[in-house]
Amino acid sequence: QVQMVESGGGSVQSGGSLRLSCVDPGYTEYCMGWFRQAPGKEREGVAVLSNYGGTKYADSVKDRFTISRDNANNTLYLQMSNLKPEDTAIYYCAAVARSGCPIMTSMSQNTYSDWGQGTQVTVSS
Repeated sequence: QVQMVESGGGSVQSGGSLRLSCVDPGYTEYCMGWFRQAPGKEREGVAVLSNYGGTKYADSVKDRFTISRDNANNTLYLQMSNLKPEDTAIYYCAAVARSGCPIMTSMSQNTYSDWGQGTQVTVSS
């Protein structure tokens, strides 16, 4: 298992923005994603990105969150805007070395082999 290093969490008020970062070991073919886990809830997929540039978002974050990767610096990002209290959770980056993302299971945590340590995002009303 490869460790990835996250940063960028914090506390913001409702309507605010945050950008999460995750440095990975330098995948060239990949499926990468962001997951989150709120207290008492299961971990859920938020957004995924493949090496082909395809993206997928959970309905709850569409038009508010953007996933991207700086390939030169091996860094995955999650830009979060118009944050809501229900976005409060620990956010994890994840990756698996493969060509593209599996169509049916890209939002399943079982697809991914490598994980970040998690970063807390707290949104107050």
